Amino acid sequence: MDTQVDRFKIPFLTSLEGADASDSRVIVIGSGFGGLASAIRLAVKGYEVTVLEKLDAPGGRAYVHKRNGYVFDAGPTIITAPFLLEELWTLCGKKMSDDIDLRLMNPFYQVRFNDGRVFNYTGDADQMRAEVAKFSPKDVSGYERFVVESEKCYKLGFEDLSSVAFTSLLDLIKAIPNMVQMQAWRTIHQVVAKYFKDPQLRQVMSFHPLLIGGNPFSVTGVYSLINALERKWGVHSVMGGTGELIRGLANLLESIGVKIRYNSEVRKINIQEGRVTGVSLANGQTLYASKVVSNADSAWTYKHLIDSKYRKYWTDKKIDNGKYSMSLFVWYFGVNKKYADVPHHMMLLGDRYEDLLKDIFKRHHLAKDFSLYLHRPTATDPSMAPEGHDTFYVLSPVPHLDSGTNWEEQVEPYRQKIQEYLEATVLPKLGEHLTESFCTTPQDFRDRLLSIKGAAFGLEPLLLQSAWFRPHNKSEDIPGLYMVGASTHPGAGIPGVLSSAKALESVIPSLKGQHQYVY
Repeated sequence: MDTQVDRFKIPFLTSLEGADASDSRVIVIGSGFGGLASAIRLAVKGYEVTVLEKLDAPGGRAYVHKRNGYVFDAGPTIITAPFLLEELWTLCGKKMSDDIDLRLMNPFYQVRFNDGRVFNYTGDADQMRAEVAKFSPKDVSGYERFVVESEKCYKLGFEDLSSVAFTSLLDLIKAIPNMVQMQAWRTIHQVVAKYFKDPQLRQVMSFHPLLIGGNPFSVTGVYSLINALERKWGVHSVMGGTGELIRGLANLLESIGVKIRYNSEVRKINIQEGRVTGVSLANGQTLYASKVVSNADSAWTYKHLIDSKYRKYWTDKKIDNGKYSMSLFVWYFGVNKKYADVPHHMMLLGDRYEDLLKDIFKRHHLAKDFSLYLHRPTATDPSMAPEGHDTFYVLSPVPHLDSGTNWEEQVEPYRQKIQEYLEATVLPKLGEHLTESFCTTPQDFRDRLLSIKGAAFGLEPLLLQSAWFRPHNKSEDIPGLYMVGASTHPGAGIPGVLSSAKALESVIPSLKGQHQYVY
């Protein structure tokens, strides 16, 4: 049977006879979700693809730490829009369900307030109305109107625009009617406040942009689409952890002849006569290709990998003046007991909401209080910890490095404050049961993951830093250079990053003689 994968097990030269080999080669920098998805889509289009990864294993922000029987997903743990992943398996002639075991979460999240009130956020319409009524019966009708609003934004914002590359002003002009219909100039909190009066419900319905690096009081109300996206496709987790998705994508690449080179940090993107010619590695090696796709932070790519004389648009000044997302403090820990009452995904919201977000995004001040996302994957998959143990990570949004915080000095005091808070709320006697513990700080995002200012999600997804205003999937400055991932269009989150790889297809044509696979 002539399947897609069977054809691509043949050496690439058999499908490139008569072509200039350099024109057929693509280098992908980074093996996060965006890099892996891009490599698959380009290989299927006939390109000879090499993926370069700075770390010793794939994933980037989705790296996996394995320590003493505990499995810690370093980054994304919330899986939505699984169809975008399934497409990649289909392109390779395979079924994702043969490799990946996705489990639907119920509830999607549990949101806990400092006063002890709990909102169980689900995909079931009746349950959601009941949860809203538990907080404020008068807001049930507003919730139903908000559902209609979010579904409109899902259609106009996600379905219509997420895979449009926005490489020209014409793309922007074409999108304006959709943006007007969505009243994109409103913030997500303004949208939510229109439909809900209860202040805690306003938090429940507006916190989602924090999962992709945005301040609910600043980012466009278009992000109400996340609520509809979750209702339509569900919130899932992966048995074995998100790292199993990374492993599955890496195996797909291997099956179609694509190599991932680890411990291969790119130090420079080489340019001759105004065009990309390949890259130089930290070990001194030079690799040649006519196209380079960067899944690295876009601002870092422009500022540190490309000589300023080639950058007329993404100048150092423009990069430095950008408004960047918050960063993250993440504490990974294992315990020698089971906290059975803690769900897979829990949000612990503090007493301050808007003012805390001002500290993080506007004042760049590390506050004494915090709101947290607590992840307990062993609630779904006990194999991610030794028998009878639990695996956790707890994430606190914090300002990026413009705060001036010395994280080498602050990491342990800040971790200790989080531990004390968890002990007082949902994880009693936590300190007595700790068996594994380590942290990631904004400094790690800067030094290990090569992100400007240690921002966890690149440029903040403000209206004027989105779509055409965000770093383009096809470089504005340099022919042959392309961008995918959280810091380019359409933005962060697994659906956004996978959509950036899909948008890439519209700006990189199939090789002559190759036919794009249609799913």
